[in-house]
Amino acid sequence: MYPYISWQQQCTMVPIVFPPQHQNRHPGLEYVMNPPPLSHNPAYKGSGKLKNKVAIVTGGDSGIGRAVAIAFAKEGANLVIPYLNEHQDANDTKHFINQLGRQCVTLAVDLRYEENCHYVVDTALRNFGRLDVLVNNHGVQYHQNSILEITKVQLMNTFQTNIISFFDMTKAALPYLRPGSSIINTTSDTAFSGMSFMIDYTASKGAIVSFTRSLALSLADQGIRVNAVAPGPTWTPLIPSAFTSEEVTTFGTEVPLRRPAQPFELAPAYVLLASDDGSYISGQIIFVNGGSIVT
Repeated sequence: MYPYISWQQQCTMVPIVFPPQHQNRHPGLEYVMNPPPLSHNPAYKGSGKLKNKVAIVTGGDSGIGRAVAIAFAKEGANLVIPYLNEHQDANDTKHFINQLGRQCVTLAVDLRYEENCHYVVDTALRNFGRLDVLVNNHGVQYHQNSILEITKVQLMNTFQTNIISFFDMTKAALPYLRPGSSIINTTSDTAFSGMSFMIDYTASKGAIVSFTRSLALSLADQGIRVNAVAPGPTWTPLIPSAFTSEEVTTFGTEVPLRRPAQPFELAPAYVLLASDDGSYISGQIIFVNGGSIVT
């Protein structure tokens, strides 16, 4: 059961307790999660902030990416969504966006390979003739209790997925981004707080923070803004694929709000950074983390 989450519904401070569940695959699948993440806020009404813009949202098939894609569509954007191999999740997202009256192209590609990043951008240009927003959102995480358990293969895969592909996507998109365009990277508040059982993941998220700040400085003269969103615990397919069944049951209850976020609660931060409402915001990390103080 979900707690109440808006002024229209009084918030309870009772933590969510999720049923035990685990998925033996990376990344996880949203359509088998119990309860399913909430990607759509019926109370959110778009106002044309991204009217006729074109956005690439990597990993937009599920989780935070799906919620961002839906919010962008509500604001009038057309979407290109590259994902790995979660075909049903991607089809569900595309169907939802089409019902909102916007166009959505989904692509099953592995962004660890640079040529696929160029293919994604080329597809956006071929279908829509422009590119305005790039959201580097895809990622992977693995649960290992000790650094000694992190193999070189896992370490390289984590960094190739979580940060090197962000470089490649950005390099592919940059020649087509005009002044006023926006790049948004998904990092994590664990980049600042650390996490003892996901050392490679948190290190890669820290790299995203530095990448965001340096890229923002580099592109300022071109009028292209670069920011990042740092979510706290959020109920997405990454959780049952990376946590044990027992850990899932109390996931996210350690933050001051005593519950994890639902993906749609992250989406407005991305809308702010993608739209003209965020025209004077660049090089910043926006924390959406349930009240945890990050220094």
